[in-house]
Amino acid sequence: MSSFDTDYCYSFPAVRGIQAGRPFYIATCPMRIIPKIFSFDESEVPPELRAQRILNKSRIPDMVRYLLENPKDYVFSALTASIAVEVEFVENMGSGNLGTLKVPMDAQILINDGQHRRKAIEEALEERPELGHDNIPVLFFVDEGLRRSQQMFADLNKYAVKPSPSLATLYDHRDVGSELARFMAANVEPFIGLTEMEKSSISTLSSKLFTLSSIKQATRALLGKGPKDGCDDDEKKIAIEYWQAVFNVIPDWQMAAKKEVSPAQLRQDYLHAHGIGLHALGMLGRSLLTEHPHDWHEKLNQLKTIDWRKTNPEWLKRAMLHGKLSKSTTAIQLTCNLLKNALGLPLTPEEKQLEAQVVTKI
Repeated sequence: MSSFDTDYCYSFPAVRGIQAGRPFYIATCPMRIIPKIFSFDESEVPPELRAQRILNKSRIPDMVRYLLENPKDYVFSALTASIAVEVEFVENMGSGNLGTLKVPMDAQILINDGQHRRKAIEEALEERPELGHDNIPVLFFVDEGLRRSQQMFADLNKYAVKPSPSLATLYDHRDVGSELARFMAANVEPFIGLTEMEKSSISTLSSKLFTLSSIKQATRALLGKGPKDGCDDDEKKIAIEYWQAVFNVIPDWQMAAKKEVSPAQLRQDYLHAHGIGLHALGMLGRSLLTEHPHDWHEKLNQLKTIDWRKTNPEWLKRAMLHGKLSKSTTAIQLTCNLLKNALGLPLTPEEKQLEAQVVTKI
């Protein structure tokens, strides 16, 4: 196929295929050579002369941590790269598309997709060199110039869709918060049978009342946990007990569980049927358990006095923006403030400042 000196080549076991009339190669590469052979044009080059977006360095630490903390069961998807010179493919005898891909050592190999994985591999190898014995698949295209490489990047990313927070929560078995949310969706009222497990927004006519991601966020607020924090068995019991207690003081949720009212009707009319209400209740629980660790059940009964209807003027000032419910942090906190006032809980100085803004609203 080409005439370069094969004594100075990288050789990869590979499979050859055809896309749009062009050959491509799927190769298996040892992780230890990934930082050495794959370059990324992130230097002081304007975007129009690059074939890739600039590296977002804030993404790298989490990816490195993932590799280091899960050396026995991590999964990294294939890299996609362009080779700027011709390559040689040596077919195995009797297997036209199986063979060895030979790439000159001085060839420029640019990553079209996976530059963050490449950088994470490089940094992880510095702390755990034994990862270098593992392999990662690489999809090689023979480059036809900058225009083609830029088009490849656009095509590879055009239809990429990040999974919804609910679906990510459903499938993430490493994250303690996701595990707790899944447990409650399956075992704890009010969530049993009323949780949307895949989507992070609920359609108008859906029979579900909560999303899995909103349960996770609200419970994280209840326990005062950050995105990376775990929780112990006692905290899990507290979360279960709290949400069951809230269920017992919101008759509408009880009616939905008994199928006496449709979740769609509740979403149309009531704030507590939306993520903002659940999140605010989680924040309320954090303050309630702190201020009244022994009699919080009794205090919670005062939630029965709350007018949850969207037409309540208080919600218009706190939770609405241009006639629609807001998901902003401020709206959630202002919603929680009203609940805290109803239960006689003190507001923090920051919460009092937000309350002053509400007074100025019409």
